[in-house]
Amino acid sequence: MTTDKKSQGSLPYRPCVGIMLLNRQGRVFVGRRNDVDIDAWQMPQGGIDPHEDAKTAALRELVEETGIRDVKVIAETHDWLTYDYPPAIARRSFANRYRGQRQKWFVMRFLGFDHDIDLRAGHAEFNTWKWVGLDDLVPLIVTFKRPVYETVVAEFRHLASPECD
Repeated sequence: MTTDKKSQGSLPYRPCVGIMLLNRQGRVFVGRRNDVDIDAWQMPQGGIDPHEDAKTAALRELVEETGIRDVKVIAETHDWLTYDYPPAIARRSFANRYRGQRQKWFVMRFLGFDHDIDLRAGHAEFNTWKWVGLDDLVPLIVTFKRPVYETVVAEFRHLASPECD
């Protein structure tokens, strides 16, 4: 079933979380998605389960996507951020129920070590990962998510420095 823009606009946003994970040097974790043919990088993110609060969902998603448990939550976005799925993604099955995502973003400080990162810990969403500088983050992200990432970067820029929490 294909979803045209008009019918997609009447659908709700999927409640989700996103995680800006900072290492001790203030660099940001990004993973390359393994389910698309393009070079698509993103920070960990995922859906909020029924009866789950956003912070709990963020911690769960981080473990599922990276194996990382040793973190300190240091901030969250003031507002929920949204983006609409582009037509190519709107054809996927989950997008038949949602027009896009409504996300609450969290900043977490990674307290562990790189060898603690295990992309196969839960469901393998990423096939590789790296730490990037904050100013290098947004250009790596697929175009339709960039406005959300720009907002997240602007709101959390002051936290992306070495051990600044």
